[in-house]
Amino acid sequence: MFKRNRHGIQIKSPEQLEKMRAAGLVVGRTLDLLKRSVEPGMTPLDLDSIAEKAIRDEGAIPSFKGYQGFPATICASVNDEVVHGIPTDARKLREGDIISIDCGAILDGWHGDSAVTVPVGEVDPKLTELMRITEESMWRGIAALRPGRHLSDIGHEIERYVKSQGRFGIPPEYGGHGIGTEMHMDPWIANHGRPGRGPVLEEGMCLAVEPMVNLGTERTRVLADDWTVVTIDGKASAHFEHSVAVTHNGPWVLTALDGGKERLTQLQT
Repeated sequence: MFKRNRHGIQIKSPEQLEKMRAAGLVVGRTLDLLKRSVEPGMTPLDLDSIAEKAIRDEGAIPSFKGYQGFPATICASVNDEVVHGIPTDARKLREGDIISIDCGAILDGWHGDSAVTVPVGEVDPKLTELMRITEESMWRGIAALRPGRHLSDIGHEIERYVKSQGRFGIPPEYGGHGIGTEMHMDPWIANHGRPGRGPVLEEGMCLAVEPMVNLGTERTRVLADDWTVVTIDGKASAHFEHSVAVTHNGPWVLTALDGGKERLTQLQT
């Protein structure tokens, strides 16, 4: 039996949160391996093979593979690709590229989902800053996951931080989501908006917080493969994501190896 609140959002018991944590750690360890593996000359398909082996070696199942027809274990989005890039061997990663890697796994029926953007060798300082801003905005959003706050507070904190850093685009069509016995569940989480709106956050909610930030315009389009989202102006985009549980002690970052303690502590000081 799975408990849901009056908004239809799944509420996990402490025992179910432990299962979510186990699935999250599979994803966290896999992404850690992928970050260390990225180098010039590799293809996104090479990374996909590494990810699938790592997930299956832990007794888990890649949650992306076959999801609505998606053909791979990870989404691999390079440079101006925002999200949902299909890994292929059609091109090799080059020095100066950035690649966003989105990864999901199912363990004992529970899902973990996380993403990171990684530089390929030395990159333009503008891209380094784009990645920093996107990751920091994610942590600002995560810090809002406390009982009694509202769902829209997450996107508000993300948008407020990004806007404080300069002129960047936040694609309005894409955002975070609930997660648990399914990879994508209610509620949808915008990466922008006014605070104090939407459902009140409760202990036991699990949400995937995932800002996407573009170096230029917020406008995007989907390529002919019906998956890959790219920026209209051809400028780079970055993407970071963690699956997070709302607890009485604050956010528990299920896909972070340390549970998010280091970064969340820094935000409190």
